[in-house]
Amino acid sequence: MSFVIRPPVIDDVEAVAQVHVETWREAYRGLMPDELLDSPDMMGKRRRMWSSLITPENHTDHISAIADQDGAIVGIALSGPSAAEDRPGERQLFVLYAYAAVHGSGVGQQLLDAVVGPEERTSLWVADPNPRAQAFYRRNGFDFDGDVETNENDGVRELRMVREPAEA
Repeated sequence: MSFVIRPPVIDDVEAVAQVHVETWREAYRGLMPDELLDSPDMMGKRRRMWSSLITPENHTDHISAIADQDGAIVGIALSGPSAAEDRPGERQLFVLYAYAAVHGSGVGQQLLDAVVGPEERTSLWVADPNPRAQAFYRRNGFDFDGDVETNENDGVRELRMVREPAEA
C-alpha cells in the first residue's frame, strides 16, 4: 500500500471529519457508550473542529496531516502545544487515527512522523484498554508517566504516555 502524507486543505474538511468520526467509532466501539459514538451531532462537531484547524490563520501552532490513498483519505493526525498545565512548552499528539483496513501498513508511523518530530518532548493520552495503540506508541519511544484520568465526557480511562527528545 502506498500513501501520500500531506497537510489537509479546506476542501478536505468533509472527508477528514468523516474519517475522524468513522475511525473513532472503530477504535472505541465497546469502550464508549454507543449513544455517544452514534450521536447525530458528531459529524458537525468534527467538521467545525477541522474547519477551524485547517484555516491558515487559525491554530498556527498545530500541525495536521492526512494519509491519502488513491484520492481517499484513510488516516489523520494532529499535534499542538500541550494542553496539560504540567507540560508547558511541550508538544501533544491529539489525534492519530487510521481505518482498521490499513492498520499494519505503516500509515500510522508516517502520520506520527509528519506531526511530531523526534526532537520534541511529546505527550499523548491513550485509552485503556487499547493494547494495539499502546504497543505502537511504545515502539515509538513513548512510556507511561503514571498519570491516569477518566474522561468526563465519555467515561473512558486514559493513560498518559510521554516521549523524550531523541538524543543528537
